[in-house]
Amino acid sequence: MNSIGIFFLWLTLNSTLGIMWGYAFIEKHWQLGNVLFYIFLLTSLAGLLYVLYKIWIKPVGFKIH
Repeated sequence: MNSIGIFFLWLTLNSTLGIMWGYAFIEKHWQLGNVLFYIFLLTSLAGLLYVLYKIWIKPVGFKIH
């Protein structure tokens, strides 16, 4: 559940910044907002993957008999 919650938080944040506020769309030329958005998107994706890796590397702790 933690993984799903973190993923949807990341997805909502980037969708809001990119689609709803328009930073994902390049109109006539690149603007500073577009560049900053894509830098944030890539760095936050790397952070998301790192956090998910740290969560998934831990054993669950269920014992099956």
